Amino acid sequence: MTVINKLEQTLEMIKSSESNCKTFSMDTDDPNAKQLFTQVADTLKQCENMLQSRVNYVVSQEPQYQPQQQQKQVVSQQEQQNATKQINIRDESCGCGCDIKH
Repeated sequence: MTVINKLEQTLEMIKSSESNCKTFSMDTDDPNAKQLFTQVADTLKQCENMLQSRVNYVVSQEPQYQPQQQQKQVVSQQEQQNATKQINIRDESCGCGCDIKH
């Protein structure tokens, strides 16, 4: 699992925990518990924001995590490979005994 995958997985777990705490806060009638769950949800939101900033930084620094750029690189590599194959095919003799390269 790559670093970005671990970061994104952790981010999703934090978001889920935050959501659960908000739900717990709304579901309880105990004012102390309501306050506790609200505070925990707020803290998790701060953690989420910090982690999201880190994810954004990693994506900006690592080209392989940028989907559009990665797709362009793959297409470019495939085009280069195809061009190389075509050149190699043209440089090979046809095998019929003539010296003409096709």
